Amino acid sequence: CCKHDLPSDFPAHVLEAAKGLSSKITKAEIKRRLDLRSVPTFTIKTDAEESADDAITLEELEDGNWQLGIHIADVAHYVTASTPLDREAQKRGVSVYLGEMNIPMLPSEITDDLCSLIVGNDRLTVSVLIVLDREGNVQEFEIQPTVINVDYRLSYDQAEAILAGKKGKELKPFSKIASTIVQLDQLSQTLKDQRRDRGAFELNLPEKIYARADGIETPEETDKYTFSKFHYDDEGALGAIVIADTAPIHSMLVELMVLTNRIVASHMTALSLPAVYRVHPTPDLKDVEDLIKLAASMEIELPLENAEELHPRDYQNFTKQFSDSTAERVLTYLLLATLKPAFYSMTPKAHFGLALEEGYVHFAAPVRRYPDLLIHRALHAMFAEGRAGKSARSKEKVELRHSSCHGNIGWNVLPPEIQTELEEYFGMVVVHITDREKIAQDAENDLEGLKKAELMKERTGEIFHGVITGVQSYGLFVEIEELLVEGLVHVSSLKDDWYEFRSRQQTLVGRKNRKQYRLGDRIEVQVKSVDYYRQQIDLITVGSEDEEGEEQEFDDTLELTDDQVDIVDGDFDDDDE
Repeated sequence: CCKHDLPSDFPAHVLEAAKGLSSKITKAEIKRRLDLRSVPTFTIKTDAEESADDAITLEELEDGNWQLGIHIADVAHYVTASTPLDREAQKRGVSVYLGEMNIPMLPSEITDDLCSLIVGNDRLTVSVLIVLDREGNVQEFEIQPTVINVDYRLSYDQAEAILAGKKGKELKPFSKIASTIVQLDQLSQTLKDQRRDRGAFELNLPEKIYARADGIETPEETDKYTFSKFHYDDEGALGAIVIADTAPIHSMLVELMVLTNRIVASHMTALSLPAVYRVHPTPDLKDVEDLIKLAASMEIELPLENAEELHPRDYQNFTKQFSDSTAERVLTYLLLATLKPAFYSMTPKAHFGLALEEGYVHFAAPVRRYPDLLIHRALHAMFAEGRAGKSARSKEKVELRHSSCHGNIGWNVLPPEIQTELEEYFGMVVVHITDREKIAQDAENDLEGLKKAELMKERTGEIFHGVITGVQSYGLFVEIEELLVEGLVHVSSLKDDWYEFRSRQQTLVGRKNRKQYRLGDRIEVQVKSVDYYRQQIDLITVGSEDEEGEEQEFDDTLELTDDQVDIVDGDFDDDDE
């Protein structure tokens, strides 16, 4: 935690503030809200222990359309601006997940009680109610402060069992909503098709590190190294949607939450409300060209629609090509490495990973992400202070909480002092919250690197199949396919000949035997040694230690990039985003 400047325990005055919050919901507060307690409501979480901060409803309307309700815990009601709780949440920026240890953004009194959507308890929420036709097209929507009461809590396993048509005692309590779960899944598939039609793509990555690429269960001896990498029900920090074979129900939830985030963003833009938008830049063409060369060496063609400009559809096509390859996981990780980090901005811009040209926001996780809390705070300002007409006497009024107002507003919705206050504060913290997210990701990646190093240290001497993912003058980078762990075969360990580096072909060639090591080649490697703290895994090609030959020294006259110098010096950190 010290290395990454992560917070530890909450200060006493922050805990005191959290304990001082009232759990009582007054009749006056309920009267200010849309009361949805009679609507069958459910939550879906990974397991029985995880707190639920979002809930779902789905109702069929008389005209045959569907009303989807996404209900997010109303954190902004409890964590108001400039309070000790708000200042601490802003300082932390995001919850951090380090294996079994989590560093929350807010105290447990909020995350596990007041803003935990518990079965049978009234809870305050902000709800996005979306009317969709049978083809999944949005007809209208409204955003409301609400009160709900959750009827059912399902685990991923239970929801997936319902989708599989299974019966049994464990599923009997959910018999009344089983058809709703099935309909919700069908709706999410329609939303996925629409997203793909825009050109958006998914990355097929394991939900946990060390998930086997061939679908075989992770060996018991690696259980202690296994932890979930994805913590949000939307696209999260990566910028692109991840599909995990082990958690198909998560893919369903992602489609629903991404739609909700998009709708909230459209409302913020239409009403000119202050907001922090999520931006995902277009990758650099050169980085993609390097991947195209690697794929070509593996006899996989990755054509671009436009040789001078990248489009998300290119990535969609790439992932389709990868799915037919035995090296899909390795290639997907390399594709992930070409993506630029997403960031927050006051200006709505494109989101490459979701193939969106208009603005996009994070709304669905205010318990764990400060940007989401800011969006909720701006919405609360609209609920309380929004002006539905040009003046108090104006006869023409609009419904600010409904999509029907879009294009019909010619005035400032918020009073100038509130608009200015929110804009100034959002502008002040927008860079900070991006930085805090990066620090959290660096810490999580560092932990993953240490876990991988620890695992491989215990497997020193073992032999694995690998794919050459990088060729440099000083050696080969090899990804161990079984565990998705990368190591370095140093050129000095190739003792059967003197190897020359051909940069254009990305190949090492033996001077006498003409043996070649090329991008994409599959080779067998043995774990030679592991430096745990530097997260450096040294590999040798199988048989290279037994072969006679002059030991090859590293040619330090060649020009290296900064990253390559770090690797040669031993700073081989596995912390790519």
